[in-house]
Amino acid sequence: MESFTIGENFSFQGKCFLQAMPADRMASEQSFIGGERRDAYDGEVMTRPIRNPMHAVRTGAAAELQAPPLLTREVALFLDVDGCLLEIRDDPALVRAEAPLIELLEAISEKLEGALALVSGRSIASIDRIFAPATFAAAGLHGLERRGAASRPVLTLAPEANPMLRDVVAEARSMLARHPGALIEDKGATVALHWRVAPEAENVARSIAGRALDKLPDYEIQHGKQVLEIRPAGDDKGTAIAAFLEAYPFRGRMPVFAGDDVTDEHGFEIVNRLSGVSVLVGDRTETSARYRLESPATVRAWLENIQ
Repeated sequence: MESFTIGENFSFQGKCFLQAMPADRMASEQSFIGGERRDAYDGEVMTRPIRNPMHAVRTGAAAELQAPPLLTREVALFLDVDGCLLEIRDDPALVRAEAPLIELLEAISEKLEGALALVSGRSIASIDRIFAPATFAAAGLHGLERRGAASRPVLTLAPEANPMLRDVVAEARSMLARHPGALIEDKGATVALHWRVAPEAENVARSIAGRALDKLPDYEIQHGKQVLEIRPAGDDKGTAIAAFLEAYPFRGRMPVFAGDDVTDEHGFEIVNRLSGVSVLVGDRTETSARYRLESPATVRAWLENIQ
């Protein structure tokens, strides 16, 4: 199992963070970009080029990635929900967490002194419904909502919904009604179009989303597994994780993030920038994650072995 030490401060989107790095890499890392940094070794301060912590996106088989190191009580743990903790269901509204998983997460959160957060494309209200009666720190709507601790109110970062979004929802309902199984997930500030059980609806969904951007200039399309989401541009899972790491109980801990979808790549990037542990769940072939677990079942087994 790797051990970790603290590296230098660095800036990310105008914020300052303290970087953690595997101890053996602190002395041996040879991949650098221009600039300098100061490191202390046995009391001696030395100056050398800044290491580039952003690995290029891998395009090889995800099977080449190794399993992540065992978790310790010193980490800040961030977990995606659908496809990571829980298997993806055809209808997102039917997803519920079973008692053993809820109890496991509560036990881990206690061991980490609360430094566990669920980071999802779902709204925080939806996350709470899935894991009821438990509540956890959470980021919802891909970072547009955030709750720093279970007892705190939800901070909404999304701008007031553009009224034109209602027109997009109405158009989507009309056009996707011709494709049984296609789903429209209206999250208020965002709208997701699913075609998991209606693959023939993919082109229709993409067409709807493309036209939506003509009406909603400050919005963007977030792509996922057999789904796309029309959402306000700006915050994402990476900015949410970065914000968590600014405050207690996450601050000063090494970040660990596990997720399965393309939407999780923003989170992998910030965790890699902090020399944390980024974990892809599943067999997606293009990722910046440095480790892999096969399925939600293997994620739960990994969580059960926290040291």
